[in-house]
Amino acid sequence: MRLVLAMLLLAAAPAAAADINDYPTSARADYVFACMKANGDSRLSLEQCSCSIDVIASILPYDSYVAAETVASVNQQPGQIGMMMRNTGAARDTLETLRRAQAEAQVRCF
Repeated sequence: MRLVLAMLLLAAAPAAAADINDYPTSARADYVFACMKANGDSRLSLEQCSCSIDVIASILPYDSYVAAETVASVNQQPGQIGMMMRNTGAARDTLETLRRAQAEAQVRCF
């Protein structure tokens, strides 16, 4: 019985790790570089920013992260395009989900 349980746990582990690590390395690196620029470009900021993207990745699937980052970027646009994005409930909800993940990362890592 124990052997079967151990085999099941081992078989499930790679899938769980893949689910948690669905962010491409380049996306993680982009986040860390930008975060470090905003937080002092130090070894400490490297550790904190790396932790931060790991927390965000544990909360948001990569597709949701990309959608939220896109909304955040478009929200910064002046004029009609930015206003259209700011006035939609779906966009606000998507952005709020990212903001909650970032807040959790802030609490855990900084």
